[in-house]
Amino acid sequence: MYEDLLLEAKTEEEAVKRLAKIISLLRSEEGCPWDKEQTHESLRSCLIEEAYEVVEAIDNKDWDNLEEELGDVLLQVIFHSDLGREEGKFDLKSIANRECDKMIRRHPHIFSNFKVDSIDTVVERWENMKQREAKISYTESMERIPKSLPALRKSYKVQEKAAQVGFDWDDVDSAFEKITEETKELIEAYKTRSQATIFEELGDLLFAVVNVARFLQVDPEDALNFASQKFIRRFSYIENSAKEEGRRLEDLTLTEMDKLWEDSKALD
Repeated sequence: MYEDLLLEAKTEEEAVKRLAKIISLLRSEEGCPWDKEQTHESLRSCLIEEAYEVVEAIDNKDWDNLEEELGDVLLQVIFHSDLGREEGKFDLKSIANRECDKMIRRHPHIFSNFKVDSIDTVVERWENMKQREAKISYTESMERIPKSLPALRKSYKVQEKAAQVGFDWDDVDSAFEKITEETKELIEAYKTRSQATIFEELGDLLFAVVNVARFLQVDPEDALNFASQKFIRRFSYIENSAKEEGRRLEDLTLTEMDKLWEDSKALD
């Protein structure tokens, strides 16, 4: 009955159609009970999780796994498009056409006679066109940054939008000075023992750190993830060293753990 769906597609177009037909089948009356119950809302966390798994595969340079994880993201796109089709709101064709039209509009240096002289010019025009197309203020464009974005990345994007209109530090040295200023304010907040003040000042300090990252063209999210993984590696060295001596971590003194921590740095 479903023999055509069991055969591997020969072209990209046929492969996408095959996946779309499978999703439609799973959503049909004779389909899967789980798939039939899904909604845009119920699939929200799945899409986020799959996107992070793609990022992890890229970070690990695991290309075989990347192929699989990209397929999982494609599945989510097609699943949502099928839900939209059922609701009469949109479908895979309208999604693809809308994105094609957007890419053509935002690449006038390719699809028209507009000339650009650098990557920065391309990025600047992209952001300006987004602004004009949306017909919103800069403040509204900041407010439209997805709330579900990781906080460091959202902060980075907010600062980028402010910089577009010149509301920015003159140089990275000034941004570094802001970190010093915010650190002092956090220390003073700690002395007050006011949790609300500490909360606010800690946020200001993190915002200032993200600003320096932006000037240095470093993704703060990636940098913090790298630092976290480095901490795990070094902590693992401490734990494994204790096991080799037949001891538990809880039995080590802080001095012993500090010594092993320093030893672990040689392995980085």
